[in-house]
Amino acid sequence: MCYIVYFNIVRAKTIVNSPYNQRQDAFADRIIRGTITDRAGNVLAETQVMEDGSEVRNYPYGPAFAHVVGYSNPHTGKSGLESVENFELLTSNSFFLEKIANDFKGQKNMGDTVVTTLDANLQQAAYNALGDNKGGIVVMEASTGKILAMVSGPTFDPNTIEESWDYLNADDSESPLLNRTTQGAYAPGSTFKVITALEFMREYSDYENYTYECSGQIERDGTTIPCFNGNVHGHEDLRASLANSCNGSFANIGLMLDKTAYRQTLESLLFNKKLPCVFDYSKSLFQITKDTGTAEMMMTAMGQGKTMTSPYHMALITSAIANGGVLMEPYLVEKVTNHRGAQIRKNVPRSYKKLMSVEESTKLKSYMHSVIEEGITATALQGLSYSVAGKTGTAEYSLTDENKTHSWFIGFTNVDNPELVISVVIEGNDGDLNTNAVSIARQVLDAYYNQW
Repeated sequence: MCYIVYFNIVRAKTIVNSPYNQRQDAFADRIIRGTITDRAGNVLAETQVMEDGSEVRNYPYGPAFAHVVGYSNPHTGKSGLESVENFELLTSNSFFLEKIANDFKGQKNMGDTVVTTLDANLQQAAYNALGDNKGGIVVMEASTGKILAMVSGPTFDPNTIEESWDYLNADDSESPLLNRTTQGAYAPGSTFKVITALEFMREYSDYENYTYECSGQIERDGTTIPCFNGNVHGHEDLRASLANSCNGSFANIGLMLDKTAYRQTLESLLFNKKLPCVFDYSKSLFQITKDTGTAEMMMTAMGQGKTMTSPYHMALITSAIANGGVLMEPYLVEKVTNHRGAQIRKNVPRSYKKLMSVEESTKLKSYMHSVIEEGITATALQGLSYSVAGKTGTAEYSLTDENKTHSWFIGFTNVDNPELVISVVIEGNDGDLNTNAVSIARQVLDAYYNQW
């Protein structure tokens, strides 16, 4: 009896939404699948009823929203919000007289409308900026957790998902069905130095007195780590170490850290833990233990080694830094209405977890602002109509060729009153300044601020 109650009441929506539930489309026998829109009402997915009575799911923006909105097809199943919000889309809260009239005429009722937090203009800008690159972009509001854009590439056209199904599943090299923003697993590169800096601040109350003399490389126990391009940064404190993205300094810091405390901090930031996410995602991994050796500690502290994460997770951490240490629960659905616009339910911002103190987030915001204003890796984001704080990253993904790298950028806008959080990863960028993560982040942010 308890299981009957549990599955029919507590777990009802989850079970109906499950792509493995063969009975879920029974709702479609009496309801026309509802519409999905962006926050301004732009249609992202809708059902067109043809003259012969057949129904066709249409996606006006094509590939631009493919991974986040997903697809719904009787032969290929569902993905993205089409799957997550299946229950709402196949539920009709039309006015009861309208339902009676439709029943009398033998017509289907119209399903409810899912109004997302997505911004169609920003999503299109992110899609255009990513272009033919492999990678992912996430944009969200720091103070609310609303996800405004989520783009993954390579992508596909959900309008032709059935015709392309065999090709999409056979293309292992491109993996166009993979949502790289949540399911991608990458070495974070130098973006991870922000987290290492946080751990150093927690372990050393006098962290502002830290100094390091960078000679262009560091050697410990037979392991040599060079700074990028062999740059000699000279005398640095913690702020300058982050602004210059100094590998030597952060490798040195890594050797000063308590391994157990380091792991605890990472797990408090949701590494090796469950993430607040409605989509399938790759769990971020942090593998430092008390037995970890010198070389691995040095590599990990600067964002290499065995640490793996996703653009989505790095956006969450960046959001907490921008929001006074508090991670707001990320969400994609603003509200659900009936097909005539009457509100059925509305989501509101709420706190998910406090990841760090206000003092820690304030200091990290200052350090990340110095990366833009004082460093040399993100000069493209200087002198704009909006201010930016952030961190770049270059992550090697080949054991034999150090020139094979992924490009990263994490950051937020309007430093004094943070607004947008952005996380970008570009696979195999290999140093191209025109298509690196900083350049692409700027294109996305420019499009947002120029539209107002």
